Amino acid sequence: MSITRRSLLVGAGTGAVAVLLAACTPEPKPKPTRTTTPGPKPSAPANVPVPAGWARSTWSTDPYSFGAISYLPAGADPTHRDTLATPVLDRVFFAGEATDANSSGTVLGAIDSGRRAGLGVLAAASDAERIAVIGAGAAGVAAARIIADAGHPVTIFEARERTGGRLLTQSDDDWPVPVQLGAWLIGEDDVAALDSRLITISDKRIRLDTAVGWSAEGATDSIDDTPIAQAIEHASTLPTDVPLAGALEADGADPTEPALAAALAWLAATTGADPTRASSWYPPEFSPDALNGLTGDLSAFIDDNLSEIDVTLASPVVRVAYDDRGVSLRMGTGESLSFDRVIVTAPLGVLQQQGIEFAPALPFEHRGAIADLAAGYIETVWMRFDEPFWDAEETIWHVVGGDGPIRTWLNLQPVTGEPVLVGLVGGEPAAEFAALSSQDAKVVARASLTFFAPQPDEPEN
Repeated sequence: MSITRRSLLVGAGTGAVAVLLAACTPEPKPKPTRTTTPGPKPSAPANVPVPAGWARSTWSTDPYSFGAISYLPAGADPTHRDTLATPVLDRVFFAGEATDANSSGTVLGAIDSGRRAGLGVLAAASDAERIAVIGAGAAGVAAARIIADAGHPVTIFEARERTGGRLLTQSDDDWPVPVQLGAWLIGEDDVAALDSRLITISDKRIRLDTAVGWSAEGATDSIDDTPIAQAIEHASTLPTDVPLAGALEADGADPTEPALAAALAWLAATTGADPTRASSWYPPEFSPDALNGLTGDLSAFIDDNLSEIDVTLASPVVRVAYDDRGVSLRMGTGESLSFDRVIVTAPLGVLQQQGIEFAPALPFEHRGAIADLAAGYIETVWMRFDEPFWDAEETIWHVVGGDGPIRTWLNLQPVTGEPVLVGLVGGEPAAEFAALSSQDAKVVARASLTFFAPQPDEPEN
């Protein structure tokens, strides 16, 4: 259930715990915020109609996210995730997909990390200790559920005015299925893993398993990951880890070649990884041309698991003070609340941007892990048309060539019966797309679909 800050204060201690002096160790240098220089805006193509329905995500610029999921850049390795998952003084625990070395970047990883952190708190806590959880996404909800079921008082603090984190469903009768703007596409392995854990995020699914490439000349072969796989294999023998794009170039491939660029765009759209930064020793996983889409109201999963748990919305935590006696949380309003232990599920991007201050500073190893991991960008755009303007019947489209930023499209018409297209864009193009105004984003999205529409007749001489 949701409660207000005022109601919470009635039953909470407001004195801050004593804090330790920060250790005299050098701070890892935070990576500067990546900025992009916008290019010329494309004009709206005459052959792609204005959509009747429109929705898009902006996770890259969301101050409570600063990205979609995490990945390993060159020089990082999975131990950085394990380090970030290590509790500090058994008072401050971390969860979220970035802390899960087995299923990072997935809802499964977020849920598993939340359960792991919740069990860690239970192992350290005595009876009746008060526990706080920062974040009401999948990780925070999973952690709180474990703790509440064990009988401990637990309160979730969520910065947004809604729960769910990057599970974001918009239901509207004008759409044949609910619009999913967050994590809704999962692979076969994740489906099986969720089923084995008896976790049902949604019992409504669609399968997208036919693919085609499309260029200015029309339909062509789907993408091929062979150059990427070969470059990764050869890079594994190098003395140092190099970015994936560098590994491709060292292997004689050209990342800008249209077919390979389309394959890299698909990789970025499904993993958030920027090929110019992603590790070739621990590369993002290349997905086959087959995805499962969760099409129900994903908020129901969150709501069901929040039963009997106190949640305070619109309550960002800006400071976590801790010592061996407890923790104190300072809210964005200036209020301070005392707890025995806290689980932090803030996304990696928020931690990197120092959206939460820790006092004393986190151990050097934790700060190093936060700095060395990479926040990946993925954005989604949904477009509903009055009638289809395309002839392609496949459910997955790869744009080969051209300069449109959205090179991956999902055609939902074969599985819903309605002319709905979903665009996926990852990496730096996703950050650039998120920074556009809604009007400019619509123009860019339409321009990215021009290959699939009937081409204008050539003027007669």
